[in-house]
Formats: sequence, C-alpha cells, structure tokens
Amino acid sequence: MVKIRVGNAPCSWGALEFEGLEGESAGYARVLDEMAETGYAGTELGDWGFMPTDAAALRSELESRGLTLAGAFVPIELKSLPAHAAGLAVAIRTARLLRDVSPPENKPFIVLADDNGIDPVRTNNAGRITPAMGLGPRECRIFAQGAEEIARAVHAETGLRTVFHHHCAGYVETPDEIVCLLERTDPGLLGLVLDTGHYAYGAGNGKSVLDALERFNDRIWHVHFKDCSIEVAERVRTENWDYFEAVRNGVFCELGKGCVDFPAVVEWLNARNYDGWVVVEQDVLPGMGTPKESAQRNREYLRSIGV
Repeated sequence: MVKIRVGNAPCSWGALEFEGLEGESAGYARVLDEMAETGYAGTELGDWGFMPTDAAALRSELESRGLTLAGAFVPIELKSLPAHAAGLAVAIRTARLLRDVSPPENKPFIVLADDNGIDPVRTNNAGRITPAMGLGPRECRIFAQGAEEIARAVHAETGLRTVFHHHCAGYVETPDEIVCLLERTDPGLLGLVLDTGHYAYGAGNGKSVLDALERFNDRIWHVHFKDCSIEVAERVRTENWDYFEAVRNGVFCELGKGCVDFPAVVEWLNARNYDGWVVVEQDVLPGMGTPKESAQRNREYLRSIGV
C-alpha cells in the first residue's frame, strides 16, 4: 500500500482568505505548533502574509516542527479578464516562495481558485446553485483561459504544477461547472484538487464524492479531506442561509460525522497508488470552534481507517 501523506491547513483554525470577517483567528505559530502536536506532516500556506513570506524564515518555522508545505491557496477573479495580470503576478510570487522553501523531493501545488465570496448571488446561494446562476459562454472561456495561462506560467517559472479548487461561494462549484472548466483546459497543465466537502455540499449529496473520483479520475492531482453535515446543509436550503452562515453553523463538520464516505475514498486512492497529500480542512470562521481538539479527532479518525 502506498503511503498517503496527511496535512492540515490554516483554514481549520479560522485563518480564511475572505476579507471583512469578524473575530480573530489564531496566529501562524500557534497553528503550526498545534498541527505538529496533533500528528500532521504538512500544511498549506494559507493566505499570503499569514505565514512568513521570507523563504529562509518560513523554512525555519516549518523544519523546526517537522512540517512540509503541501500547497498554497491562490484566489483570483478569473471571470474578469482585467484581473488576470494581477492574479498571475500573485500566483508566480506564491509559487516562488513554495519552490524556495521546499526540499527537492517535495513538489507543492499552487491551489488556484475563484475569488470566492465576492459575488452576492454565488455567496447567497452556495450549496443550491442553479444553471441560471452560472457563467455565460464568454465568461467561461475567459475563466478557463486565465486558469490555464496561470498554470502554464507557474510551471515555466518554478516547475510547480497547478490544481484548481472547486469551491462553494464562487464560480465552479457544481459538478457541471467543474466539467465545463476541465473540458476547456489542458489536462497536462491544470489538474483538480478534489475537495470532498465542497463537492458534497455543491452537488447535494455525499455519495456524489465517489462519482467525482471516477468522473475526474485523471485530473485529480491533490485531495482535500473535508466532511459535510447533511443536517446543516438541509437547514441552509430551508432557511436560505448564505455561505458564511452555513460555515458558522458547522456545515463542514469533523471527519466521519458527515455524509462523506471516507473509507471508500481512501480505498479508491489506495487502489490507484495515490502517493500525494490529503489535506484535512475543517473550515471554521475566526474564533469559532475548538481547532486543536478537532484536528486531533480528525487525525485519529483517519488513523482508524488506515491513513
């Protein structure tokens, strides 16, 4: 059996990329300390500036805790052509930091995403998106073009690969929207990070995660392990909560307590000799929940199913 590496991410401690959120998240030192203490081997970078952006300083912080970088989340408003140039600069800057911090045997990903949470229609209707709320044909082309150009430039500049993160509260949430993007981008340049929780929430049921593994098999280069509470998701649809209210009420619950069939996902990954990262993400808002205790329980759950 191939060894799957298990990481966590700052979003599990309430360090999110969204601006204007109330509450205070933990600082990077505490987050890294608690990741290491709860048994994780790696982390994603978090929003730019959350961790040190000097390569030597960041390398020291990681190595002192025995942690490795698995990737970095880079949100860009890809449907807007004027935003592409600035977004490309951010992606290249981030990729250089990842390259300079990482040992040669580790190749972290640029985790590219839409600039989620800025469009009111997508934010207010996350988890229940209809085709009418999607991008038009021209915007789809612009979106895909931007994603592919960024992936190409990142690889040319740093040798790192790019995966796209489908994400609720942004464009490319539903299964059909993922298909639309993948069909319009070069499979050699842009992969997919399958986020089990966002997929279950965006598609409407937990079983769909296994469908996604088969459907997007060759494009899945990176995996986020996130669970989704069916009960909270149903309340979202009944009470018309927006994305942030859903997160505040625990739509992304601890692993094994929601609808995602993680033993089946692990079986699928092992059957295909997946030897990359699974990054645990239990998104919480700043100051919410018990991040260290949840991280510990999530790690223990994964050990119980052989990871």
